[in-house]
Amino acid sequence: MSPSRSETDTDAPVDPLRPDDHADGDGSAIAQPALGVMGWARWAWRQLTSMRTALLLLLLLAVAAVPGSLFPQRSADPNGVIQWQRDNPEAYPIVDAIGLFDVYQSPWFSAIYLLLFASLIGCVTPRTKHHYKALRSQPPRTPVRLSRLDDYEERTVPAADPASQAREAVDVADRQLRRAGYRVRRYDGRGWLSVSAERGYLRETGNLVFHTALIGVLVSVGLGGGFSYTGQRVVVEGTTFVNALSDYSSFDAGRFIDGTGLAPYSLTLDEFQVTYQRPGTPGAGQAGDFSADVTVRIPGEEDRTESVIVNYPISVAGDRIHLLGNGYAPTITVRDAAGELVYTESQPFLPQDSNMTSLGIIKIPDGLPEQVGLVGFFYPTAGVLDSGAYTSIYGDVVNPLLTFNVYSGDLGIDDGTPRSVYTLETDGLTQHTGGQTGVDSIELTPGETAELPNGWGTVTWEIASPEDPVKRFASLQIQRDPTAGWVLAFSILAMLGLFAGLFVPRRRVWVKAHPTDDGVRLEYAGLARGEDPTLRKAVVDIADAHTEALTGVSDPSPQKERTDELPR
Repeated sequence: MSPSRSETDTDAPVDPLRPDDHADGDGSAIAQPALGVMGWARWAWRQLTSMRTALLLLLLLAVAAVPGSLFPQRSADPNGVIQWQRDNPEAYPIVDAIGLFDVYQSPWFSAIYLLLFASLIGCVTPRTKHHYKALRSQPPRTPVRLSRLDDYEERTVPAADPASQAREAVDVADRQLRRAGYRVRRYDGRGWLSVSAERGYLRETGNLVFHTALIGVLVSVGLGGGFSYTGQRVVVEGTTFVNALSDYSSFDAGRFIDGTGLAPYSLTLDEFQVTYQRPGTPGAGQAGDFSADVTVRIPGEEDRTESVIVNYPISVAGDRIHLLGNGYAPTITVRDAAGELVYTESQPFLPQDSNMTSLGIIKIPDGLPEQVGLVGFFYPTAGVLDSGAYTSIYGDVVNPLLTFNVYSGDLGIDDGTPRSVYTLETDGLTQHTGGQTGVDSIELTPGETAELPNGWGTVTWEIASPEDPVKRFASLQIQRDPTAGWVLAFSILAMLGLFAGLFVPRRRVWVKAHPTDDGVRLEYAGLARGEDPTLRKAVVDIADAHTEALTGVSDPSPQKERTDELPR
């Protein structure tokens, strides 16, 4: 083994000009200074408040919002979450634990949101201070050698009095540049006069406005999430919805809303209108216009009639009311064996296909020997498939038919567990008609009555009216967001700032005049901050306009531009 340097060269002379920690020195290893807690905190803050981090967080926030459109959200579609759970029972616990059904309220989405908020504030604050100082500063001094700049022009104009003509040339350039929106400052040197001009601070102003508006959007959305609410309600023709918490089918409120201070009003669905394309016409069977005609009642005001149309919500007492869906609501009456009324209601049946084949659930917890559940299918225009099963072949009521499968047993109503009125858990129930029972399903037409199994009683399909045997329902969404206007305003402001930041060039221009024996030699030069492919043309245009103002002739100099051979 060779002896180490320390063993062989201990008496070697030391170079006084070479530090001990040099690679060839005799000193110990380089000592890394310790940052400490405050040092690491400053480093982390600088990283967080860099523009690169802000852009990365903005992209990450957009990506994090994608699951909100792929998975049903409890706040907007609670029934969709229930259906997703039924269709994917094994994956549901994992997806729910991650928070994909409550994306916008999940901890990970909130963390990205808050980090972006802090990053933008940290970016904007120092840039605003720097920009304010730049706005108050004067244009820079004219370089001594403008010919070193790439975008350079040189012209010569004849003059009887070169000194006087040089001063006039600079005065004309001063006025022209001011009219073009430049900030101008005169600088003179030995043997020359000049004007220095700059413009394009609107570019940085636009960038700051854009980022400040993003902060405004984040604040508005954050506050709106706490003071807004969204609710859904299915309203059948002839019935009334009251804006009270107890009258909602589902209600999702912000953390500052308890449901006790809702605006007092009511809506009555007078009629739901829909048109269908007739058979034999293009798009046969497709639904056309939807319109829910409602009567709005607000205390202290006259009743008014409104129409809620898809994509055209109405405003009532600050709430926005949207039309989400529609369907049929057959009126069903159930009587016991003695003819006593047990149940009567217009029950909404949920559409299952484009021809309005609809599924409905009727639960009868009391009045019969056992709890009874009816699983019904409604066919507005009934047709028969090759398999013998019924289907609807047209969305409008032409040949209506209603079928029921009857179940009995514990419907799970009395155990206190919330149950959807649109589903029936058939596990553990006894099926009496349809399926594998060997007994045909109950079939009804409007006004017809059929017997229930085991002599329990009868079920009747009541005719709603001579004109329309079946009532329709409308699914309404009631939404309040007090910050929606602020979000829109900040979004527009952000777009304007973005356009200014993208399309306004930042540049500096100089015009210099030299009195000579041949006249006045004029120099024009420009310098851009960043890429500016139009700067060359701008310098030439300034030179042409300036010389034309001085002589009345465009480009009076016989010589070509020095930069003809330079890459543009």
